[in-house]
Amino acid sequence: MSLGRGVDERLGEICARYGLTDAQGGQLRCLLEVMASDPYAPTRVTAALEAVDVHVADSLAALELPVVRAATTIADIGSGPGFPGLALAVGLPACEVALVESSTRKSAFIERARSAGGVGNARVVTARAEAWSDGLGQSDIVTARAVAPLPVLCEYAAPLLALGGALVAWRGGREPDQEKAATRAAAELGLEAGDRVRSEPYAGSLERHLHVYVKVMPTPPRYPRRPGIASKRPLGGST
Repeated sequence: MSLGRGVDERLGEICARYGLTDAQGGQLRCLLEVMASDPYAPTRVTAALEAVDVHVADSLAALELPVVRAATTIADIGSGPGFPGLALAVGLPACEVALVESSTRKSAFIERARSAGGVGNARVVTARAEAWSDGLGQSDIVTARAVAPLPVLCEYAAPLLALGGALVAWRGGREPDQEKAATRAAAELGLEAGDRVRSEPYAGSLERHLHVYVKVMPTPPRYPRRPGIASKRPLGGST
């Protein structure tokens, strides 16, 4: 499938930026092909020339964080169309990536994309993050992009993280009140607010940030709460 010269050139730039091979670039191209051709792709951004930036470049921006580069296990929660998890699995072939998505329709699409791209180090988990008992304490990194407010993400991620692991959350502009609430929630969950890194994965991507929360203590056994409670009654007080 032809995606156009502009897409191939942009993929080449992205691969050069993050030190990816031609083979890895080919896998990313396959992911874009599936998004462009599958009528059930669960995202409004499917055209390859836009998706190469909005999905692929934005996802791989996390490779600029040493803690992500060093990960051997990643859980991508609320994976949606499979990003950032699929792109990170391509970029980190020695890392095992779980793509956690509660919607069976979205999970089915992620599996089609994963298979088409030959992303063998990724697997699809059809479950809510709060209900995924097999994932408790297993991940070096939990990623979340366009899923929930920061305090809620902290509660989703903390039980899944191994001690010393980190939540990496993709956000837009800075929101001081929400960040303060997330810092309070994190403290209750055994997390500590870390770096907030400004990201510019592609031209014009203003006000993009990666928020890092490190697991410094065991998460209290009362977490995770029942599915849905974290979003209804978020920790950390008013946002």
